Amino acid sequence: MTAPRMKVFSIRNAERGTVLATRATLASSYADRFFGLMGRREIEDGGGLFLTRSASIHSFFMRFRFDAIFVDRDDRVTKVVPSMRQWWLAFGGRGAKDVIELPAGTAARTDTHPGDRLDYGEPLPRT
Repeated sequence: MTAPRMKVFSIRNAERGTVLATRATLASSYADRFFGLMGRREIEDGGGLFLTRSASIHSFFMRFRFDAIFVDRDDRVTKVVPSMRQWWLAFGGRGAKDVIELPAGTAARTDTHPGDRLDYGEPLPRT
């Protein structure tokens, strides 16, 4: 269940016309970004977590694998980490500003690659 204070939106690959998430949650506070998906058993189909100001992530204490898609300030994909394993670190590369964590296999299913531009259901409040 999404906490009432967290924004929920959709994510679409504008280059390919595919939908990455229908119910992504925005994690923009330090606590929301730090804890991220820890403690969860899975990311439900259509779900995801959009972490602002996160050019690198970890999967410490995670119970499952997930796809990590890093984006720059123009919402272009800088790097895709498919099926990121537990107890791992990932860096988004040059220009990465935010990261989206999605169910494992989402990047392949949606044919998402570096250079693709993503669209969101509405403008995201970023700092």
